[in-house]
Amino acid sequence: MKIVIAPDSFKGSIYAPDAAKAMAEGARRVVPQAEIKLVPVADGGDGTLETLVETSGGRIETDEVTGPLGEKIQSQWGAMGDGVTSVIEMARTSGLALVPTDKRDPLNATTYGLGEIISKALDSGFRRFILGIGGSATNDAGAGMAQALGIRLLDERGIDIPVGGAALATLAHIDMDHLDPRTQGAQFDVACDVNNPLTGPEGASAVYGPQKGATPEIVEQLDSALEHFASITKRDLGSEIREVPGSGAAGGLGGGIMAFLNGRLRPGIDIVIDTIDLKRHLVDADLIITGEGSMDFQTVYNKAPIGVAKLAQERGIPVIGISGSLGERFTDVHEHGIAAVTAITNAPMTLEEASERAAELIASATEESMRLMKTGNTVFGAR
Repeated sequence: MKIVIAPDSFKGSIYAPDAAKAMAEGARRVVPQAEIKLVPVADGGDGTLETLVETSGGRIETDEVTGPLGEKIQSQWGAMGDGVTSVIEMARTSGLALVPTDKRDPLNATTYGLGEIISKALDSGFRRFILGIGGSATNDAGAGMAQALGIRLLDERGIDIPVGGAALATLAHIDMDHLDPRTQGAQFDVACDVNNPLTGPEGASAVYGPQKGATPEIVEQLDSALEHFASITKRDLGSEIREVPGSGAAGGLGGGIMAFLNGRLRPGIDIVIDTIDLKRHLVDADLIITGEGSMDFQTVYNKAPIGVAKLAQERGIPVIGISGSLGERFTDVHEHGIAAVTAITNAPMTLEEASERAAELIASATEESMRLMKTGNTVFGAR
């Protein structure tokens, strides 16, 4: 019997590689003779860096960069074991979690630090980039990133505009002549799981601006600035990004990476599945165990367990899920290839306790799931 264990991180509790080890421990208590393959996954969000670095035998680097409000911060990025691919989570350079609630400022917050991290990775010889862009504090369409990489964003006087989303309203010309030439041969894969356009009622400013501190008046100002940015981008770069699904992700960063770096927007789980070559690991598998911190109706929208289940369905491999908690309409996952789901909590407990005991609880829940399957085989006569 071959079991493939492919969970995502349990956010705030345990990273995917450790969750996979706990699931393997639980499975071995019931089927000690089974061949068990650990293939932790991620969807481009929190924990993607650690998962891809550990599974590839890579390393985590730390560098000083410019934070979202212009302060110097220490930020981590991942160097995968292939020596070619780097993993960068923009939340670690320009993320909302880096800004105290009372200091959130989408008018001036910048992605400059993201560009600095990309430059550091280029210095180290990396030419493929997996960029996770969730959790941003910014609304600058990647302008700061572009400036850090040498692109000049000029006003009508030929002077570089300041950083921040508001300054895009003064943009008159984009000068690409000094873009770091090493980016020309690089590949930028952007983990993007939202379909928001750059502007309008479903755009970056209107949908995500309020959580970054934008009042209705500021939302209108930022949306107008992004409209202007899109017009200049189309004229100077020949890139029409305004209506592209995902261009509004991370305050327009999705669109900016497309325009400035010819990046590709893809579901995060698809990028990870290709990077770790999950298909190869599924050959001859009899069962797949996946999981994440919480399963509910949102899980079916490009979350990691569903990405794993889609591959399994194509190959006729049954999938079960282990989850930190089960939320509203969690049974929706049954229609997407996950046959059954078990929550890890086995008694009333606080979130803090569940997080502290995550490995133990995941192992126990996996063991119980395997015992139920074994009993089912006996009762229903399955082989």
